[in-house]
Amino acid sequence: MQGLTDRPPGRIGYVPGVFDMLHVGHLNIFTHARGACDHLIAGVVTDEHAALVKGRLPVVPLVERVEMVRHCRLVDEAVVEDASTKLEMWRRLRFDVIFKGDDWRGTPRGAALEELMATVGVEVVYFPYTVHTSSTLLRGVLEDWAAS
Repeated sequence: MQGLTDRPPGRIGYVPGVFDMLHVGHLNIFTHARGACDHLIAGVVTDEHAALVKGRLPVVPLVERVEMVRHCRLVDEAVVEDASTKLEMWRRLRFDVIFKGDDWRGTPRGAALEELMATVGVEVVYFPYTVHTSSTLLRGVLEDWAAS
């Protein structure tokens, strides 16, 4: 993880997510984010936080999710997001822009994120959410298959 003295040059982007069962939707957001910054950091949320937010643990364990994201050529750096807030992650990484799927736009969560990030001058940029492929949909297909 970078310190303030070894900050990469240019605009630093941060894209947080569970990134469970890496799929085209993840690649789409990485591609959009990569084009909107000079250095892209992906924050892979912990299993515990994912379970808290989504109501269940990811299929793929944290260590494996981080490795998959780290090996994606669109991402410059992959870190574990183990902080309780995005502001705490900003204090560690000092990113200039945070990227989210547009399923957050216009929601209470999105508004809260925008308000929080504005306090430190971080722009929130939304990209199209890939509705036809998600980890939730993939998990459902796997569960249906296992039940049959």
